[in-house]
Amino acid sequence: MKSVFKFILLSMLLTGTVQAFEPFEIADIRVEGLQRISAGTVFNYLPLKVGDTIDTDDSANAIRALFKTGFFNDVYLERDGNVLVVYVKERAAISSIEITGNKDLETEQLLEGLKDIGLAEGRVFDRSLLDKVEQELQRQYFSQGKYAVRIETTLTPLERNRVGILIDISEGQVARIKQINIVGNQQYTDKELRDAFTLDTPSFFSVFTKSDQYSKQKLAADLETLRSFYLDRGYLKFNITSTQVSITPDKKDIYITINLSEGNQYKIREVTLSGELVVVPEELFPLVKINPGDIFSRKRVTEAVDRMSEKLGDQGYAFANVNTVPELDDEKQEVALAFFVDPGDRVYVRRVNVEGNVSTRDEVLRREMRQMESGWFSSSKVERSRTRLQRLGYFEEVNVETPSVPGTTDQVDVNYSVTERSSGNITLGAGFSQSSGILFNASISQENFLGSGKRVSFNFNNSKINTVYSFSYLNPYYTIDGVSRGFGFFYRKTDADEANVSDYSTDAYGANVSFGVPINEFDTIRLNTQVEHLELKTNSDSPFEVTDFVDKHGDKFNSLILTGSWSHDTRNKAIFTERGGLQRFSTELTVPGSELEYYKLEYDQRRYVRLTKYLTLLMHGELGYGDGYGDFDNLPFLENYFAGGIRSVRGFEDNTLGPLDSEDNPIGGAFKVAGGAEILFPIPFFEDSKSFRTSTFFDIGQVYKDLESFSTSDLRYSVGVAALWLSPLGPLSVSFGFPLNDEPEDEVQNFQFSVGTVF
Repeated sequence: MKSVFKFILLSMLLTGTVQAFEPFEIADIRVEGLQRISAGTVFNYLPLKVGDTIDTDDSANAIRALFKTGFFNDVYLERDGNVLVVYVKERAAISSIEITGNKDLETEQLLEGLKDIGLAEGRVFDRSLLDKVEQELQRQYFSQGKYAVRIETTLTPLERNRVGILIDISEGQVARIKQINIVGNQQYTDKELRDAFTLDTPSFFSVFTKSDQYSKQKLAADLETLRSFYLDRGYLKFNITSTQVSITPDKKDIYITINLSEGNQYKIREVTLSGELVVVPEELFPLVKINPGDIFSRKRVTEAVDRMSEKLGDQGYAFANVNTVPELDDEKQEVALAFFVDPGDRVYVRRVNVEGNVSTRDEVLRREMRQMESGWFSSSKVERSRTRLQRLGYFEEVNVETPSVPGTTDQVDVNYSVTERSSGNITLGAGFSQSSGILFNASISQENFLGSGKRVSFNFNNSKINTVYSFSYLNPYYTIDGVSRGFGFFYRKTDADEANVSDYSTDAYGANVSFGVPINEFDTIRLNTQVEHLELKTNSDSPFEVTDFVDKHGDKFNSLILTGSWSHDTRNKAIFTERGGLQRFSTELTVPGSELEYYKLEYDQRRYVRLTKYLTLLMHGELGYGDGYGDFDNLPFLENYFAGGIRSVRGFEDNTLGPLDSEDNPIGGAFKVAGGAEILFPIPFFEDSKSFRTSTFFDIGQVYKDLESFSTSDLRYSVGVAALWLSPLGPLSVSFGFPLNDEPEDEVQNFQFSVGTVF
């Protein structure tokens, strides 16, 4: 007679007991009920084998082990003689997962997340996992302010013990902030406090900023902003006592109430330094910039800590900690501020590593390094090295990390990673005027020739204005000390009448050699020597000023031109500069005895000020003055300055500002003034763009016959918007300029552009 026993997991879990039976030795094991899972899988997890003696505890352990696999809905054991029979009921397999109605969360990301937790096609279906998915999805939508979200899951049984899963999401609308109440503020109005918030009640701009859409993360950020607002104004015991967020029954409107306690305003009683002062206090105290009597400001304290940490970092203490210990006097509402210095071990650099430079040779990067291997770590030298790499213009991005060397406490590696940009350019220029029609020019240059850091350029221009052939070469490290050397030659034929200036033409050719000598980290002196032959050609339409010049001085000129310049460059980047500046003074002089005798003095300055994370103020100015000497009473008109156009005063046609000749065409002048201001910012709503930048500008400038002719009333002004895009087709510069005080004789050109291609 067959003896049967059955053990079900549910009864064991609820009662903790099973019916006792007589143990027996297992002669064989048989598995029943399998569909997809192999018998070998069951045997692998079953803690019993042929020859074992099974009792009540062994049976319970066996059932428990098979349930833990997650493969089965039901498991029980039977005895058939001395054969152990394992009966199982498999869980359904997932045949398909379909997600509908989701817009904020991408389907691919959701499916990938489901796969990570075990819900994927072909996997065993577990209802508890699906419940967790529903809860997590709801939590994510709640965090975005979508409290009306509905998530419905439909399970469709299929043949061969499979199931199809449909997750239907109705996202609903983001709950809008109807009201923000601040309770407890006495010193500052609601408007003053809410002006710093990201969240706000609906307004006209909410369509673009989405500031009226509630989210838990935004509220947390605003509460921290509120806390910083008070701590930066001396309210050391400021506290947000409670925050209530309520939602209307239709889940569309949000009401926020913030209860706060301002406390008293504290002033600084004294400032002290303590700890291990490896840098003398006389060098650290000036970095604090906080004096007794000042209102306490957490921001100023943080800035002081950063400055002292940076100073210690420059001395090799890479892991220095500067902690602030405020001691409050509640009765006098004063705080004694102590800075405790813990320099840690002095650290030196084991290795300087660079990666990401696929085309650029390693030596090109390493010669820009100011942090040396085996030297004391210096945070300013590490950052300066990064800045110098950025200013090369070869790299789209430069990052640096300083990980500790494993197993040591006083060594770090400095790892630079770069992302290369295309450093070769095919530049195309295009313009249009009623007299000249469409104009074209082209140039080919390689800023990083064969990855060597050397610059090679060939320029070709065959427009109505110019026919130009030129070649230039520059080695920025002609010597190991950074002295540069360059040379080039050119041929240039110009029809000035087509460039909106006086009617004449020139043929010129020559060659030059130049050197650049770095004086220090920021200052460079450059010298250039150029030999030039120029032939001036007139015609029947040439103005009196040109023909008179030819009659007096001839039409062929051989000159030796010397140019010298000094520049001070503190820019952080060569492209899309964010901070720093560039100023340059240069002089150009023809050597006495040349057939053209003149000199020119020029000064340029550009200053970049970081206003916010995304806004940069650019202020720029330019002065130019020239005159003749020897047989020349004035600056030869061939060397005159011009203004107007996309690189000068935008909104006015190229070269059209300034004095006119006897035929009412621009002839330029010996004195030039130009400048302006721009607010630079990335394209709105795409702040992280590294290839596009827009600006609003104010330009001012004019050209005068000579210095005595200068008058502020003759200056021209323009405003507008501009954009620069490093497109796949190359740098594209566009501007819309609108003159503010143009005169009838001025030539206005509102839309101006230039475009290029990068390879």
